[in-house]
Amino acid sequence: MNKLDKVYSITLADGTILSDLKLNGNNYISTKEIKEEVFEDNLYSVTIYDGEKEEVHANMELVQLIEYEGAYWFILRDIPAETLDRMKLQADLAYLAMMTGVKL
Repeated sequence: MNKLDKVYSITLADGTILSDLKLNGNNYISTKEIKEEVFEDNLYSVTIYDGEKEEVHANMELVQLIEYEGAYWFILRDIPAETLDRMKLQADLAYLAMMTGVKL
């Protein structure tokens, strides 16, 4: 099957399924309306199914979501481990500062 002929589905962390998606480069394309809110706090576990195989991703982020010619194009990417480490360190420092009354 040609990659352009494949139909994808994406299951988000809360069980929301985005179905009947096409893939163009790294853009998933839906003819159904998709709002940015569906991705908020919902990308810590993402399953992408191409009709043959399933890929499970942890900690993804929405890069962009646009409406173009009546379709909704969106890009998801894995958050690099270095970025996750930095985010955790910043959260830990903010927590320690709050607990000790120190202003950062």
